[in-house]
Amino acid sequence: MTLNQLMFILFASIIVVFSILTVTSRRILRAAVYLLFVLISTAGLYFMLNYAFLAAVQLTLYAGGIVVLIIFSILLTSHISLKFEPVEWKKSLFSALAAIAGALITIITILDFTFSATNEAAREVNMRLVGKSLLSVGSDGYILPFEVISVLLLAAMVAAIIIAKKGGPKSTDTQTSNYQ
Repeated sequence: MTLNQLMFILFASIIVVFSILTVTSRRILRAAVYLLFVLISTAGLYFMLNYAFLAAVQLTLYAGGIVVLIIFSILLTSHISLKFEPVEWKKSLFSALAAIAGALITIITILDFTFSATNEAAREVNMRLVGKSLLSVGSDGYILPFEVISVLLLAAMVAAIIIAKKGGPKSTDTQTSNYQ
């Protein structure tokens, strides 16, 4: 077994284990930390494939940005010790069936596809072209989707904070008099 195969098995097992922990954890902050491990391991797979730019985007945007945003939202709404209720057995059964069906479809699709090796050398990445594509508003540009996603994330975070604050304990006159 080569070192690349060993690293792939390591990253894949980390992704599988921490993905399961992310969706089964009853504590919200732990689930966010488990998600961080999944995203960092995914970046490790990208580095193994020599997709350095995609790995850097994975680390900075997802692991660095989204998870920090999620953790910041959890800490801001003071739900750090929130513990989810146990899931009913019906929901667990249907979730397991959906996961098994998705895994079967993925495995069948991968096994039916014929992968072919190529002797073509890896192409040199022109970072100037990548930068212009990221900042372009034309047909090959990515600035508009990034802006839309940033506005969507901001709206989702504000809505989550408003919803979380509405469900919190109401302040009474006795509580406010203690602070004065």
